[in-house]
Amino acid sequence: MKKRFDRPYFLCSLLSLVVLAISLVASARSGYAQALPAPLLQKGASPVDWWFVFKFNTKFFPGCLTTSKRACIFGGDVQDYPKGFGLQSISASSANPTLHNDNGCLGESTNDPIGATFDEIYNGEYSYVIWNDQFYDDPDLPACKGKTSCNAPWGHSKGVLAWNDQGEGLVMQVSTPNWPGSGSSDFPRKNGNTLGCITDNTGKPQNNVWVSQHFFALRLNKADVVTVLRALQRASVVTQAGAHPGSQSQIIRNGGPGDIQKLVSELGKLSDDDALLNEKLSTGVQIIAKPPSLHVPPWQMVSATLGGTPLTVATWLIGNGKIDDYKGGRPKCWDSTLGPSGAVTNSDTGTWLKKVFGLTGGPSPDRNHAKIGVSTPAKYAVFGDLNQEGALTEPCDVSQNTRGGMFFVVENKALSTSLGGMMNVDEALKLAFVSAARFSPVRTLVQPASQIESKSQHLKPVAVHHKKIRRRRR
Repeated sequence: MKKRFDRPYFLCSLLSLVVLAISLVASARSGYAQALPAPLLQKGASPVDWWFVFKFNTKFFPGCLTTSKRACIFGGDVQDYPKGFGLQSISASSANPTLHNDNGCLGESTNDPIGATFDEIYNGEYSYVIWNDQFYDDPDLPACKGKTSCNAPWGHSKGVLAWNDQGEGLVMQVSTPNWPGSGSSDFPRKNGNTLGCITDNTGKPQNNVWVSQHFFALRLNKADVVTVLRALQRASVVTQAGAHPGSQSQIIRNGGPGDIQKLVSELGKLSDDDALLNEKLSTGVQIIAKPPSLHVPPWQMVSATLGGTPLTVATWLIGNGKIDDYKGGRPKCWDSTLGPSGAVTNSDTGTWLKKVFGLTGGPSPDRNHAKIGVSTPAKYAVFGDLNQEGALTEPCDVSQNTRGGMFFVVENKALSTSLGGMMNVDEALKLAFVSAARFSPVRTLVQPASQIESKSQHLKPVAVHHKKIRRRRR
């Protein structure tokens, strides 16, 4: 009897162990596949190497493209912004580098790139770092000294980096103040954490979707994550300082490989480095990080780093610090390690669906807070943290010259061509240099004769600095 019952019991136990082992292997494989946060175009879709989203302004593309019900899927309450809002967008990706319309309300569902990609992080178990120079006290960081934002020399930079236990993940650059402000549903945010659902530190609506904004996400391997963390240090981004390995908060969950945890623990400090970081990542995308102590005009720096490539850019161009169109050369505010800059031209309007909209800065629903650029001829698309503001001549320690920030350079002719078409590059180049300062108030064009040299003595224009007209020099 004993032998007759032992053998079936043994076989049954062995079969159970085999089934359990297969189940564990399948689970492990499934878990590994799911454990890599990557840029998504929508939830459930195959990951892409990169995507780019441009959110339109409120004047010409108000509200949402469809009548879908608005939702605050990452926290907060739907805001009825008094001046209106705009959550219509266009996007491109490594799978389809030509810009095309998105549907719905940007970031309010997992059917668009922002909602799908951020959902992986916010509702997952990944490690992450969030940085933003405009957190509006949620969280309240010592670096901002009681203000709702951190000024120079802190990095003028915003975004989120996430990675798995192996150190692989993604980075998402954003231009939106006050978003994102939490990387996990374990840490609900008082100010809200969904586009269109954001308030300031007093609970009043804080409309970061009034003007145009941009978003760029990129897949990273472990070496890339290390490089991006070094770039964050170099740019002196605003985030939690002293986040020791294993610690968790709304803006940092410090896990993964030990070398990554060490780099994360060193964030939240001002860099004393004065050299830019320039690296190529595994996808072929180039990352450039400017430290605050490198007092040079940002987009001229990018052009020089790309071998003097001419650029057309659209940024928050406003105020006395704005830099007008530049024909190229070596500005007075420069560094000996940089070669000459190519021409850098400001695009003041864009076109989509036959609508012409503004691409400069200002308190208007027809303005732009994105920081984007394209090369001429079409080759590169550039997504940055910094505006075309600062100075080309002394004093150099002004505006964005004195702030840190990062730029991602995608070498893709189709993307560069499509983005350049949206930015009205041809029109911008036609208008460049027609006026001595076409973005300046009329009063800055009226100068005493003693301040204006003969046109016959000028060949190259130097950009406007404060209220002085741009002069031309040999």
